[in-house]
Amino acid sequence: MGELGVFDELRPLLFTIAYEILGSAADAEDVVQDSYIRWRAADAVEHPRAYLTQVVTRQALNRLRALRRRREEYVGNWLPEPIRTENDASHDILLAESVSMAMLLVLETLGPTERAVFVLSEVFGHSLVEIAGMVGKSDATVRQIAHRAREHVRARRKRFEPDSDTSRAVIARFALAARTGEVQTLMDVLAPDVVSISDGGGKVTVAGRPILGPEPVAKYLIALARGPMADMTFELGRFNALPALLCRAADGSLDSILMIEVSGDLITGLYAVRNPDKLCEVEVVRPLLRKIS
Repeated sequence: MGELGVFDELRPLLFTIAYEILGSAADAEDVVQDSYIRWRAADAVEHPRAYLTQVVTRQALNRLRALRRRREEYVGNWLPEPIRTENDASHDILLAESVSMAMLLVLETLGPTERAVFVLSEVFGHSLVEIAGMVGKSDATVRQIAHRAREHVRARRKRFEPDSDTSRAVIARFALAARTGEVQTLMDVLAPDVVSISDGGGKVTVAGRPILGPEPVAKYLIALARGPMADMTFELGRFNALPALLCRAADGSLDSILMIEVSGDLITGLYAVRNPDKLCEVEVVRPLLRKIS
């Protein structure tokens, strides 16, 4: 197999690592492309997988540090750039949870090195000794970082459930209730601690802060359904291993993506991305890969 064939085989793995560290598909793709250029320019590489994983990790860390400064100036709520995922992703529960909106938002509260260490150890199964070489830290330091990161995530992570017949039935009731404007019916499918987060990036109008609780969320959604979204069409999709509604304007253009998080028979999270910069490449299916051997 030639260099390009080897790289194409590793691309899903490299993209997944970069995306989980960065939360941005565009930036992850840039990191992956840069890793290929660096690999081609390097002397003979005996173990391409190990070499490219290290290059991607270090490049993603450098980019994340720069992105952090930009995200501090971001207008309104920030959500990761949504990626369209294949149904197969849901069969790997750890992988599905790791790219879910709720988990990516938890990872966003970690420092760059903590985030990389957590992703590489907890999702991709690298040993802490291997990670130490990737991030340029001592084994002892990486052990401490890994412990802090695990405790931080454990305290904040939400229960994740893969898509199922139950969740699809819940989403059908949710969509019908929002369309018909039945507040109580809509509230009945929303969990007591439901949160709705919208990301417009300061370029389109969205709720300026997270909306909490079934009644405020229901009233907000119905106001949208009766107002700016009244003439929109909706189609089902899968983004970040979650069921999603793609909302299209009358001319067919994509207005927003609403990712829906379900636990049991209730909706626990609604994540709406309207920032047009984050909707440019949503039709691309991103193959994800967790296993490392």
